[in-house]
Amino acid sequence: MSFSIEHNLLQGAHVVESPNQSARSTDQAIDLLVIHNISLPPGEFGTGCIEAFFCNQLDTSAHPFFSEIAVLQVSVHLLIDRQGCVTQFVPFDRKAWHAGESIFCGQVNCNDFSIGIELEGTDSEPFSPQQYESLISVTDLLLEEYPCLNLDRIVGHSDVAPGRKTDPGPLFDWERYKNALHYKGNLTE
Repeated sequence: MSFSIEHNLLQGAHVVESPNQSARSTDQAIDLLVIHNISLPPGEFGTGCIEAFFCNQLDTSAHPFFSEIAVLQVSVHLLIDRQGCVTQFVPFDRKAWHAGESIFCGQVNCNDFSIGIELEGTDSEPFSPQQYESLISVTDLLLEEYPCLNLDRIVGHSDVAPGRKTDPGPLFDWERYKNALHYKGNLTE
């Protein structure tokens, strides 16, 4: 897949605007990338329920778990499905509501200065080669676009919300992902 970033949108991605977003502070640099995983219902893929969840349109009668989470207002900048297809829910210059209560290097409220990417998956299943391919391509572009990003500032949800979150989980191959990145202009490792 070929991607580019224009006007804070990922060209080559399907765009579905989530209402769960807000303005970023004008003096706060985007300098953190947070990787997540999600599946709805838990452990099921390709249901369309993730998009519904991020757009506050989840059918609570479709699964018992949905009544527990339907009140949450959650979004993410990008979702990468099992086939590697990318959906953008929030422009990069806006704040997506993905990290929740979070802290990184002493800074709280990571949503203020981060980009969130969800991978369709679970903590207990490997991610697909197509997902890694898309994630690597997108990350290379983000590293070029946001000069404050570097390898040390690409983390999992579990890193910014320890004890509360576990994603992207133990089967996410950090070494494979980071070693495959092509853009080296601002990487610290």
